[in-house]
Amino acid sequence: MADMKQNLTCRQALASAFQALSDEAVKAGWPEGEVALALAELAEEQVIEITAKVIMEGSVHPQLAASSRNS
Repeated sequence: MADMKQNLTCRQALASAFQALSDEAVKAGWPEGEVALALAELAEEQVIEITAKVIMEGSVHPQLAASSRNS
């Protein structure tokens, strides 16, 4: 339950900056639909990068711990 509340709080904190970014892109001449799609794709890439980082850290840390014990 705490994670959902934290996520909501984070979303609320980012909402105005996100909207401002979207508005600026539309003002610059990009169609609203394209802006929304580009922002969604950028968010997806960020999630993929963070997920990969968590996976790598999870798989690397036990190896580092084992190698430092063997040293």
